[in-house]
Amino acid sequence: MEQKKRTPWKLSSLLTGLALLLATAGCDRGQHPGNIGKAAPQFVISDGSQTIDLSKLRGKVVLLNLWASFCAPCVEELPSLLELHKRMPDVAIVAVSIDQDPDVYQRFLVKNHIDIKTVRDEDGRINALYGTAQIPETYVIDRNGILRRKFVSSQDWTSPEIMSYLTNL
Repeated sequence: MEQKKRTPWKLSSLLTGLALLLATAGCDRGQHPGNIGKAAPQFVISDGSQTIDLSKLRGKVVLLNLWASFCAPCVEELPSLLELHKRMPDVAIVAVSIDQDPDVYQRFLVKNHIDIKTVRDEDGRINALYGTAQIPETYVIDRNGILRRKFVSSQDWTSPEIMSYLTNL
């Protein structure tokens, strides 16, 4: 039986795919990253108009939402995040945007009536601190400052499951 000879591009593609699979096998991107159950990385960030000091929110359940105004899934989940804020005012929602342009960011906040605490982090320092490579991602931090859960991509924040989870924290 004659064996087919692999063409170089097929072998190259196969090797590239295998390397990617191996490289991502230990990736910490999923819904259950390795830092769950550990203290949330603390930060203080200011963009000139807002300052957020995570340590001052100790005693509250915190949703740390990493987002941007140019991110379609981020914008998609905003109405439910704002509704959650109305329904559960005791949950501290902290939104950290990686928008580069301060004017575009401010116009977005005004146009969309954003009334949650948000700050612009143009350098992506908080994303790097939490290991976020793709937005939106939201971290749930309990009253003691412990990371309890990570939500990847757009969510319906008013779903019964999420609201029950937050109520029972």
